[in-house]
Amino acid sequence: MQIPKTKTTNQNAKIEFKNRVYLHTIKSLKFISNVQDNKINKIILNQLIRSLTSIGANIVEAKASNSKKDFARYFDIALKSANETKYWLYLLRDTDNVVDKVQIKEIIDETIEISNILASSLLTMRNKKVI
Repeated sequence: MQIPKTKTTNQNAKIEFKNRVYLHTIKSLKFISNVQDNKINKIILNQLIRSLTSIGANIVEAKASNSKKDFARYFDIALKSANETKYWLYLLRDTDNVVDKVQIKEIIDETIEISNILASSLLTMRNKKVI
């Protein structure tokens, strides 16, 4: 039997997701700070940091939105940033400049999960005719 979602349960899930994204960003930034500094990595890392930090920033911005449509728009931007983040992480991984392959795999896997949650949330919003 499934427990019906209450406003409190839904609010807790939103807070947990926001915290999860925040912790993922911190872990990723710490990892990035240890990546070898060279010409190629500098470009990749600059773009990676921008897209990575944009995910959480847009989730936080969604909370302050004026309408459900605006909320969904910020989630859409966060999803696009998550997808871009995956791209830069794959490039970083595949240029063989990363020493810790296990850690980058964990970061990629968590980015994929965050992306899937954002996509699922947007589908739910669209099915409820929010946007």
